[in-house]
Amino acid sequence: MRDPSARLARRVVVFGLGGTIAMTAASTGDGVAPTLSAAQLISAVPGLRELGVVVEVQDFRRVPGASLTFEDLSALHAAITARLDAGADGVVITQGTDTIEETAYVLDLAQTRREPVVVTGAMRNPTLAGADGPGNLLAAVQTAASRQARDLGVLVVFADEIHAAVRVRKSHSTSGHTFVSANGGPLGYVVEGRPRILNHPTTRTTVAPAAKTRTVEVGLVTTVLGDTGTFLRAAAETCDGLVVAGFGAGHVPAAVVDILTGLAGAIPVVLASRAGAGSVLARTYDFPGSEADLLRRGLISAGFLDPLKARILLHQLITRGHDDSRIRTVFAQAGGYELPDHQINSIPAEADIHA
Repeated sequence: MRDPSARLARRVVVFGLGGTIAMTAASTGDGVAPTLSAAQLISAVPGLRELGVVVEVQDFRRVPGASLTFEDLSALHAAITARLDAGADGVVITQGTDTIEETAYVLDLAQTRREPVVVTGAMRNPTLAGADGPGNLLAAVQTAASRQARDLGVLVVFADEIHAAVRVRKSHSTSGHTFVSANGGPLGYVVEGRPRILNHPTTRTTVAPAAKTRTVEVGLVTTVLGDTGTFLRAAAETCDGLVVAGFGAGHVPAAVVDILTGLAGAIPVVLASRAGAGSVLARTYDFPGSEADLLRRGLISAGFLDPLKARILLHQLITRGHDDSRIRTVFAQAGGYELPDHQINSIPAEADIHA
């Protein structure tokens, strides 16, 4: 018979997807590969039993983070929803850090429920001294079980920092403090086993599911010194949408302006900054290839969204069949800026945004 007190305990489901946190020696004898189950990860976390949290596990995938797909994440979202519908108080996802900043945002765009969904991983695999997986997993469970973390969408918990999925970026290839939120900073920290939330996003953007979706290809091209547009021309032949990571506040060489003008007339083209922090501007510079020039030519500003996040959002919008007007509206919401007056008049009444 189940202990009556267990009904009062918080329930957290841990989904294991693989990644460094689950890696041990590869069968080749060189390096490591994902082999550990979610149950094995949980069993290696000191202090977890003392939390008074009922932890359930589900092995979902066992792959490196770089091999996850949009299809994997769609299936994961459905599995998370089923667990939350069944009464779970929160969810933790363990995966490879290579793609956490992207996978967390994909899930965040789909997450409309109040319960915390937390993504974590490790930079040092379990075979190394000072492996950070157990500590990160403990902090993730503590956050997912906390009522303080509700209504924040999908979170990334790493090195005792709590990041919003829309802000977080991987900033270092090996450091245990690799995840940062350059625009706005972390939402909070895990202190003495409890999440402390210091700031709340004023809005969250979500993308409503559609009855039908289609397979699309959304490219990301980074502008570089001496760029002649070779990769932009290639994108015209293969992409349904494109993100251009421009210099600084959203600039490109004059040599590629005509190419981008043609692209923007055929497919949605989003202008982001490759700088790593800050927003694309709208009217400060006005020369061929400046942000003002490119926006007049039909490009869509990413605002504060970095290029990887902008690509995720554009992919999800095109996949769900949203038109150009809707794409512009949602990017303004997600990127934190106002549309020009002449575009506001064309905004549909419905908005995929949560205050």
